[in-house]
Amino acid sequence: MGKTKYILSDGELKRKDNSLCFRKDGKNNYIPIENINEIYLLNETSINTKLLDFLSQHKIVLHFFNYYGNYSGSYYPREAYISGRLLIAQVDAYKYRRMEIARAIVRGILENIHEVLYHYYKHDKKEVKPYLDYIKNELSIKIENSTNIKELLSYEGELWQGLYYNFRYFLEEDFIINKRVKRPPDNPINALISFGNSLLYTKTIAAIYKTHLNQSISYLHEPSESRFSLSLDMCEVFKPIIVFKTIFELVNNKKIKVEKHFVRELNYCILNEEGKKIFIQAFEDRIESKIRNEKLKRHVSYRTQIKLDCYKLIKYILEDKKFEPFNLGRKY
Repeated sequence: MGKTKYILSDGELKRKDNSLCFRKDGKNNYIPIENINEIYLLNETSINTKLLDFLSQHKIVLHFFNYYGNYSGSYYPREAYISGRLLIAQVDAYKYRRMEIARAIVRGILENIHEVLYHYYKHDKKEVKPYLDYIKNELSIKIENSTNIKELLSYEGELWQGLYYNFRYFLEEDFIINKRVKRPPDNPINALISFGNSLLYTKTIAAIYKTHLNQSISYLHEPSESRFSLSLDMCEVFKPIIVFKTIFELVNNKKIKVEKHFVRELNYCILNEEGKKIFIQAFEDRIESKIRNEKLKRHVSYRTQIKLDCYKLIKYILEDKKFEPFNLGRKY
């Protein structure tokens, strides 16, 4: 897998001979293009079509974020993996098997939230036990018996709200969440969640780009003209494992501090540059960390596992093989 390059400062990114050059404050910083898979622009950065053509030649995906740390959009080269057969099958799956796929995704979210919170239960945070029992014994049954997408989405929302509520039992007071606010985030924990979710979403875009799946045909989320809705589907089960475990590790080990790593104004709160650097490093460490995949008989990174989930979806769509998104507690 290729490397990811993050650019956090204002400046200009351009092609210089056969390398990338980031110009800031009158100085050139050269970036070797070899092995780069994705580039993130996290501030005001000027680019030109010469650069985009160069990135296309090397099949590098470019992601844009706004001032608030929210995802703005992506540029990726012309799709090299196109399958008319899979496209037709994806549409048919949306028409006739949408609930099966969507239910599997929500089931995966539940299982991974349970696994993450169970870690705290085992470490003497007994207050999370009622919620663990509820989602395993009651909410899981409601999900299995759901009959439409709207109902399923309401259970998904209940899962996330329950997770947020339980923050109070293992995070310090400054990072307790009362209400999920996204655009822009209004407090430190919302800022961390929004930034982390955006990073994971873009990682999933890059993973799907390297498969034959169509980004616009989704199952849990409504297909949309203005976003890659399949990426929203495929990243959901990884949020508890990658985004939230990153947040918990940074907060509980005091690597991210309210008074040091955030910019706070009247109606928003965002990570400052140092805070973004710390979060990105922890996020990259986690998504590149490896778990044992028994089916493959080897260890794979979480980033690779996202792509493997995409292949599982393809096999379900084309071959009717059972679709089970990644579950942290299951042996593969």
